Amino acid sequence: MFAIVRTGGKQYRVSPGDKIVVEKLDGNAGDSITLGDVLLAGDGGDLKGTDGLTVAAEIVAQAKGEKVVIFKKRRRHNYRRKKGHRQQHTILKIVSIGGEQQQGESKKASPKKTKAAPTVDESNVASSEGVVPADAGTEATTEANTSTQNAAPAKARAKKTPKA
Repeated sequence: MFAIVRTGGKQYRVSPGDKIVVEKLDGNAGDSITLGDVLLAGDGGDLKGTDGLTVAAEIVAQAKGEKVVIFKKRRRHNYRRKKGHRQQHTILKIVSIGGEQQQGESKKASPKKTKAAPTVDESNVASSEGVVPADAGTEATTEANTSTQNAAPAKARAKKTPKA
């Protein structure tokens, strides 16, 4: 019996007892997981329906792939950059194919619930009408206003007076 499963954006042809290397999956060595995204299943030449079909697997190890070197160079500009990367992998051993998937058993990520936006109580919010600056009406502001009003005309009068 064989199945084609999709995990980590790739597709793998598996049969019981196979070991495959896939993109990193959550879990520790010895944990069992269920791959629910079965695309095709069959036994020899005849194909089976994939509705609710799952593949049971056991995590053998978490490992890193070979180092990939990224080297950038721009000639005649003394520009050289060297970086490396090692991809995280999970080694799986396929235990069985054909387990029926029950509701809620799959390890697929469920959509997260979002909190509702807080409502604003309009009775507590001050409207822009009738809002008065904090320092309005104090003696210091009224003195400053009168001194600036008096100073401007005096300067203008001083400039207009002809010299004798």
